[in-house]
Amino acid sequence: MKLVQFFKNVSREMKKVSWPKGKELFSYTVTVITTVVFVAVFFGVVDLGISQFLNAFFE
Repeated sequence: MKLVQFFKNVSREMKKVSWPKGKELFSYTVTVITTVVFVAVFFGVVDLGISQFLNAFFE
């Protein structure tokens, strides 16, 4: 009985949610993907630099 009431409440609350429109969703998706790529490239370059630096002294 509690489980049924829980899902009724979930359904009621989900109707109140303001979902993003298509243009907003596309904009947010591009922003997230761009940020992830930038951070990945940044840390890749930092890792490469540290590796080269350490190889210069310990090789």
